[in-house]
Amino acid sequence: MTDDVSLSALWHEVTGTQPDPEQWLIGATAAVALLAVLTGTPWRLLRNAVTIAHEGGHALVALLTGRQLTAIRLHSDTSGLTVSRGKPHGPGMVLTAAAGYTAPSLLGLAGAWLLASNHITALLWGAVLLLAAMLIMIRNAYGVLSVVLTGAAFFLVSWFAGPDVQAAFAYWSVWFLLIGGVRPVQELQRKRARGRAPSSDADQLARLTHAPATLWVFLFYAVSLGALAGGATLLVD
Repeated sequence: MTDDVSLSALWHEVTGTQPDPEQWLIGATAAVALLAVLTGTPWRLLRNAVTIAHEGGHALVALLTGRQLTAIRLHSDTSGLTVSRGKPHGPGMVLTAAAGYTAPSLLGLAGAWLLASNHITALLWGAVLLLAAMLIMIRNAYGVLSVVLTGAAFFLVSWFAGPDVQAAFAYWSVWFLLIGGVRPVQELQRKRARGRAPSSDADQLARLTHAPATLWVFLFYAVSLGALAGGATLLVD
């Protein structure tokens, strides 16, 4: 009976709603996230979180389109690689290749919707579950370390921190994904302009679809900026 009560209480806590945070906290977390994205050292450290979302997007869409996911690798230079088996062309491959640069922004938009619905705890626990699922497919030590540390941060905050700290961490995380989802697209375009990214997602999509790689970069921009605008509206409203 005690276990049933405990599980029921935990489920109620996860699926229940929490009070709206103060407006100053929402603005402060947005400012801190923006600073983290725009400054050198914090971005180099925290960009791993964006890479996790990027590779997670590839992996999820690969599974949804019927491809066989075989490995995910995360590297210390914040690059990553997701390997799946299936037809080397067709809609499934196109969607899988397109999912990477759009995933962080779309994940941030989904998080903004949860926060706008006052589901702060659900967002934190959802992040833990997604990271745990991704950990199963990680195939290198640095990738395991990155995912475990990120998941541990969400778990510790959700389990031990008070409501104000949970709200601040959740809002900062969502702002970081929304704002941080734009910068990798900018970095991609700069690398392509210098001829340093011949095998980028945009170039792979160009070979798959015969549409210019620049058009795919524009699509990545449109999704990331649209998600930022929509997410900001949800969070501030």
